[in-house]
Amino acid sequence: MVAKGMLQRLGLRADVVGNGLEAVRAVRNLPYDLVFMDVQMPEMDGLEATKQIRHFKDVDDLPIVAMTAHAMEGDEQVCLRAGMNDYVSKPISMDSLKRVVKVFGLG
Repeated sequence: MVAKGMLQRLGLRADVVGNGLEAVRAVRNLPYDLVFMDVQMPEMDGLEATKQIRHFKDVDDLPIVAMTAHAMEGDEQVCLRAGMNDYVSKPISMDSLKRVVKVFGLG
C-alpha cells in the first residue's frame, strides 16, 4: 500500500492484490505497463507467479520488478532467473520507484 501511494504521487495508477494467484489473474485479465511483484505472498509466492505470467504469450515484454525485504547476496539473481526484470528492496523509497519507472519508460 505504501508503494501504491508513492506511485500515485508520481501520477501513475496502481492496483494491489493480496496474493500470487490474484497477481497471475490480474495480469491475465488486465493490461499492465509494469508489475511490482512482492516476492513473499500467500497462496503463491512472487517467484512462482512471475514464472506463470511469463508463460502468457501476450505479456512477453511486460516488465516485472521484484519487491522484497530480502537483500541477501544472490537474492537478486534468484528473482532475475524467475523472469523478473529488476529488483528493489524494502523498505521501498520514492527514489527507487522513480528509478524503476524511468528505466521502463513510464515517467
